[in-house]
Amino acid sequence: MAGSLTLRVITPARIAFDQTVESVRVPGADGDLGILPRHANMVAALDTGLMRYRVGGKEQVLYVSGGFCEVRDSTVRVVTEAGERPDEIDEERARSAERRARERLSQGRVQEGEPLDILRAEASLRRALMRLRAREFRSE
Repeated sequence: MAGSLTLRVITPARIAFDQTVESVRVPGADGDLGILPRHANMVAALDTGLMRYRVGGKEQVLYVSGGFCEVRDSTVRVVTEAGERPDEIDEERARSAERRARERLSQGRVQEGEPLDILRAEASLRRALMRLRAREFRSE
């Protein structure tokens, strides 16, 4: 398909990505959303996961931690708390976060006399697992 999109990923700390791409697939709150050139204008809530995009016919990924996506005038803007390329992810830190989250979840609902926030621990585990999954794409 002819045409291109500008993909811009914005975090509170920086512009994590700003490049022309052929297509984008974002982890929408209700499932993945595919975006091609000339896509209708839209705004969508995002879930934590892998955003996939094509450049030169090759698929690449970027980890995003929720937020929202706006498509307008052949530009895809993703506003997220974190946007990281596979080579920017600290694998040991992600593995450590995964271990901590699994430990909290395995201890049940009470930890040191305080109720454990299960949803928070599950979200932490999901973020760690998505970061590790993104790392798998670093050599491709």
